[in-house]
Amino acid sequence: QVQLVESGGGLVQPGRSLTLSCVVSGFNLDYYAIAWFRQSPGKEREGVACLATYDGSTRYAESVKGRFTISRGNTRGTELLQMNNLKPEDTAVYYCATVQILGCDLAPHYYPAKNWGKGTLVTVSS
Repeated sequence: QVQLVESGGGLVQPGRSLTLSCVVSGFNLDYYAIAWFRQSPGKEREGVACLATYDGSTRYAESVKGRFTISRGNTRGTELLQMNNLKPEDTAVYYCATVQILGCDLAPHYYPAKNWGKGTLVTVSS
């Protein structure tokens, strides 16, 4: 069965950086979409970034363009989200999700419910 495990969250000051990691297992790793979402209290889940492993194409939410970078890790099945110049409004629980498609999408409904991690909390505060 598919498993996704996020790590790397924590407390960070505004303007600093943080890298989140998502390890995917129990899945065909030849091609898939990997996406990062976030959700803060009282808000809907928001697509942050996604990557299509088939061709390396990426998409980003406007709110994080130029600050966040999604990439493949050095180990097969490990995906990263590099977050720079963090702002208090980036505070949220961050989730990774995956689906077996050639492209990628930032809409949560694209990703089956069983293909999500449990999340890691990022708090940006001074």
